Amino acid sequence: MNQPAHTDGAVPALLERGRALAAPALREAVGRLAPPMNTVAAYHFGWIDADGRPAASDSGKAIRPALALLSAEAAGAAPETGVPGAVAVELVHNFSLLHDDLMDGDEQRRHRDTVWKVHGPAQAILVGDALFALANEVILAPGTADAARAARRLAAASRRLVDGQAQDIAFEHREHVTVAECLEMEGNKTGALLACAASIGAILGGADDALAESLELYGQHLGLAFQAVDDLLGIWGDPRSTGKRTWSDLRQRKKSLPVVAAQAARGPAAERLTALLTADAKKTQEEFDDFDEAEFATRAALIEEAGGRVWTEGEARRQYDAAVAALHRVDVPGPVRDRLTALADFVVVRQK
Repeated sequence: MNQPAHTDGAVPALLERGRALAAPALREAVGRLAPPMNTVAAYHFGWIDADGRPAASDSGKAIRPALALLSAEAAGAAPETGVPGAVAVELVHNFSLLHDDLMDGDEQRRHRDTVWKVHGPAQAILVGDALFALANEVILAPGTADAARAARRLAAASRRLVDGQAQDIAFEHREHVTVAECLEMEGNKTGALLACAASIGAILGGADDALAESLELYGQHLGLAFQAVDDLLGIWGDPRSTGKRTWSDLRQRKKSLPVVAAQAARGPAAERLTALLTADAKKTQEEFDDFDEAEFATRAALIEEAGGRVWTEGEARRQYDAAVAALHRVDVPGPVRDRLTALADFVVVRQK
């Protein structure tokens, strides 16, 4: 994919600022959990290793905290105003990761074993639930009318996120999913929380509904661009960068954008792909786990031949353009708009 014109070298600094400002409050919130949930959560966040020793593992891209702080600045507030929103959104995001890893059977995240693999399924469920509860405590802690507004947005985004996960699981055993259905699912599963992150700091800073809704629209389109790129990486990503196995989404029978776009196309490759995926949907997981690398490679090649890869790359760029356009609907300070645009650039050109 060609790199967008607005890529900004300041993005790493924005991400680091998000981590630095949110980290103390995030650690404090996690520290409230009863043992052993506090240490299991600390392992998930990369703060300790499986034996409880301090670690400095990859803790994620920190896009959502960065967005929450920029959102506050878009409303003319100090970035610190967005910290409760940054922490709350990060807690909800990680609640979903803990549960998703268990439901999907993923054994690796961020280049190390997932929580359910190390500490067992029960702990993955409990800690995920606990992080969700903490998110609500954190966002309501300021006790202001704006905090209540922010909490309502967070609750709505969380429900949509769960809706999206339910749709994603249901699609795995369906023979056919439309592009529109896939975009709706991804808008829920990924777009909703990024939309919340992009507006929650502004709401905490007293923004009016017009500004909050434009920032939310920016985040919604950004989330769809993010997921389109994630879908590409889920099939063709380098495991050394993604931390996941080769063909990871194909192994899970995910009806991601490249897959559904390829099936929607016409021609021999689309027909052969559809025949294979129809047969796959009827197999047990044990039968599917016996597939060798060549069988996944065949499916990936058919998706590409049918045009699914090119279409998804184009969709990522279309969603990027829509996200940037949303920033011009309202009066956002120029430097803040530039940084939000730079974050969108980063999402579209990332490799992991």
